Amino acid sequence: MTIRLGDEAPDFTAETTQGKINFHEWLGDSWGVLFSHPKDYTPVCTTELGMAARMKPDFDARNVKMIGLSVDPLDSHAGWAKDIEETQGTALNFPVIADSDKKVSDLYDMIHPNASDTFTVRSVFVVGPDKKVKLMITYPASTGRNFDEVLRVIDSLQLTSKYSVATPVNWKDGDDCIIVPSLSDEDAKSKFPAGWNTVKPYLRITPQPNKIDKGSSQST
Repeated sequence: MTIRLGDEAPDFTAETTQGKINFHEWLGDSWGVLFSHPKDYTPVCTTELGMAARMKPDFDARNVKMIGLSVDPLDSHAGWAKDIEETQGTALNFPVIADSDKKVSDLYDMIHPNASDTFTVRSVFVVGPDKKVKLMITYPASTGRNFDEVLRVIDSLQLTSKYSVATPVNWKDGDDCIIVPSLSDEDAKSKFPAGWNTVKPYLRITPQPNKIDKGSSQST
C-alpha cells in the first residue's frame, strides 16, 4: 500500500508493550508520531528509543502521542526495553507495537525490498488529529533519526494548520513566517494586524502570529 501526504492514516489493531490498541481510538484528538525500527536489539534503534523517551515531555506539551514499531514479538520487546533503560538511562514510556505478522508494516509500506525483505526501514509518520498523514520521512538503517527535527516540523504543522502562513528554510518556533501567497494584502490586514515586510509580492514576512506582542506592528 502506498501512502501519500494527506491520505488517511491506515487504522489497525495491534499488541503493544502497553497493551492492545486500536490506532485511531488511541490517538483520539491528539497528534501522533508512528516510527518503525528494523528489529529489536539493534544499536541505532536503542539510542533512538532512549532519546524519544527522554523527549516525551516535549511531545506531550504539543499534544503529540508517540508509538514505536518493530517486527519482533512482545517478549523480545520486553527484554530490549531493559537494555534501553540500562544503556540510555531512560525507561520506555510510550508503546512499541509488536508487529511480528508485519500487518502494520505492510499497511504503511515500511518494508522496502531494496533494504530488506523482512525488516522495516526507519520510517516516521506524523498524523494529525483528523487522522490524515501530515509528514513522512524515511531514513536508511545506518542513520539515526533527529527528534529535534521531528519536533520542529510538528511546530510548523501545528502553526500552519491554524494560521495562513508557511515557515521558511531553517525555521524554528518563534521565528518569522511567510504569509501564504493565496491571501491578498487586503485579507492579510485583518489576519496579521502586526503587519508584514514585503520583500517581493509573493514573499511577505510577518512575525509568528501566536508569538507577537499585540501592541507591536510592522510596516507593510
